[in-house]
Amino acid sequence: MALLSGGKSVAGLDIGSSSIKIVQLKETGKGYRLINLGVRSLPQEVIVDGAIMDAGVISDTLREMVKEIKLKVKDVAVSVSGHSVIIKKIKVQEMTEDELEKNIQFEAEQYVPFDASEVNMDFVILGASKDEGKIDVLLVVVKKDVINDITTVVNDAGLNPVIVDVDAFALENMYETNYVLTSDEVVALVNVGASTTNINIIRDGISIFTRDISVGGNQFTEALQKQLQVSFEDAELLKKGETLGEKGPEEVEPILSVIADNLGQEIQRSLDFFNSSNPDIQLSRVSLCGGGSKVRGIVKAIEQRLGIKVEMINPLESIAYNKKKFDQEYLDDIAPMLGIGMGLAIRKAMDR
Repeated sequence: MALLSGGKSVAGLDIGSSSIKIVQLKETGKGYRLINLGVRSLPQEVIVDGAIMDAGVISDTLREMVKEIKLKVKDVAVSVSGHSVIIKKIKVQEMTEDELEKNIQFEAEQYVPFDASEVNMDFVILGASKDEGKIDVLLVVVKKDVINDITTVVNDAGLNPVIVDVDAFALENMYETNYVLTSDEVVALVNVGASTTNINIIRDGISIFTRDISVGGNQFTEALQKQLQVSFEDAELLKKGETLGEKGPEEVEPILSVIADNLGQEIQRSLDFFNSSNPDIQLSRVSLCGGGSKVRGIVKAIEQRLGIKVEMINPLESIAYNKKKFDQEYLDDIAPMLGIGMGLAIRKAMDR
C-alpha cells in the first residue's frame, strides 16, 4: 500500500516520536540481508501526537545519521499513522481495478470526514464480498498536510521520499518476511511505540483490522517520573532496569505493571471491537514489538489481561547480516524498535 510511490529499492525511514530509525536491506536469492542501520533518539516534544513540532531538529538529526552510517541511497520509504489516517474495509459494486481507480473518490465519500481535495487515497481489492455483485476493498486515506509535513522534513535532509506507507502495513510486511503464518491463523500485530501503539490483525496475508491507540512507552516513563520525582531521562534509565541511588526495580516494577495493565486494557478494547464485528473469527495470538514492548513484565501483563498467548517477535528474525559489521548485543537491544523501519525497507517503490 503506497500513497506515493516511485522507482527502485529504498531504505526504510521510520520517524517516531522518540527516535528515528533507518534500515537498508539487500534482496538476496534466499531473502534479505541487512546492509545499513541507524537509530538516533529525538528530544521530547519534537513530535507530539504524530504532528511534527520542530522540523529543523528532525532534518538535522537525519542529515547527521546519513553521514554517520554512510548511507549511499537517497530514496527512502516513510510511513504515517494516527488520527489523520483512515483505514476502512468497504463494499463496492463489482468493477475492475482501473474502473475503481476512476471511481474511488465517489465510493469513499461517505466514509471520509475530510474534503477530497485535502487527502490522498489508495486502495487494495480484497476479493469478492459476501454480498452478491460486490467486492471488498481496503481503503486508505491520509490527509495531505500530514504527508507534506513528513516529505518536506525528509527532503530538507537531502533524501528523496519515494514511498509514503502506513505504519500498520509496514508492520505486516516485516512480520510476513520473518514469520510463516498458516492459513487458519489470525494474528494481532501490536507495535508499542513511544506515544502510539499500532494494532494490525492479519489473516491469510491480508489485513482485516487496523487501529492506532494513543498509549505507548512514554506513559511508562511519565508514570515513573511523576511517582518517583525524577527527570524524564532518569525515568527512562529506571524503565530500562537501571538503579539510580536508592531507586531500583523494587520501586519501579509496581508502577510499570499498572501502566502495562492499562496498555493491555486499551488493546483489549480494540480486540473486543474487532470481535463484535467478526464473531466468527478466532484470534490465534498477539505478536508484540516496538520500543515500548521492551518494558519488563509487559508480555505477562497483556497476556493476563487478554487471556490469549502473547509473544515477543524479532523484526530481524530471518534477516542475514555480517556479524563483523553489526554488534550482536546492539542488534538484540534495538531489534524490537525496528519493526516499521524493516517493513518499509522491504518495500520496492511502485508496488502496492
